[in-house]
Amino acid sequence: MLSKVKLRLLPSPRCLFDDVVRVKVEGLVPEQQVELRAKLRDDNATVWINGCNANVMLPLHYKGMVIPPLMFDAQRAVLTKSGALDIKASINDPMAEENKGTLIPIERAEGRFLFVAAEDDKNWDSCYFAEQAIKQLRHHGKQNYEVVTYPGAGHYMETPYMPFCPSSMHRVLGQPVIWGGEPRAHAAAEVDLWKRIQLFFRSHLVEGRSCRKAQL
Repeated sequence: MLSKVKLRLLPSPRCLFDDVVRVKVEGLVPEQQVELRAKLRDDNATVWINGCNANVMLPLHYKGMVIPPLMFDAQRAVLTKSGALDIKASINDPMAEENKGTLIPIERAEGRFLFVAAEDDKNWDSCYFAEQAIKQLRHHGKQNYEVVTYPGAGHYMETPYMPFCPSSMHRVLGQPVIWGGEPRAHAAAEVDLWKRIQLFFRSHLVEGRSCRKAQL
């Protein structure tokens, strides 16, 4: 299913950007947004949170190019005592020779990346995928990235003080899965990451632009 969403931002000076933004969304998997953003040359900054460096589950169509999906092996999922699945080992290795066609060409992006990886991610190996994405950038002579990893943090890293979500239904698999994370470490990681994201965007999107502080 292909959906098109048109967003109109607030006029300056209430917003930093004046142009209409058009977003094309394909599929329903979390990394689809990263796949699209990596191909927008006008993008200046992308925060990549627990993403995969390959296109996952569904074919990605973009300007005549089709990136095939990286698939998973359900037999590698492990049933936990809670009844939820541990699917971390289920996804195939994107760096295997037969899967390299699924890699997202992030080296085409002109902006900067902030790679965020949770070390206790049970959805997949976010640290490994971030490492491979960085190697891909370096291989093409790019140094346009920063990276931060969080020990004890799970897959669902949200804004600070949101309820901790250790497991829930996986919308693609249709079964309950565990997301990983130790509650205290995960919460601390979300607080730290929120600050880093704001600093990252201010450094690479706001710097050099005139803007007003919000007034109530």
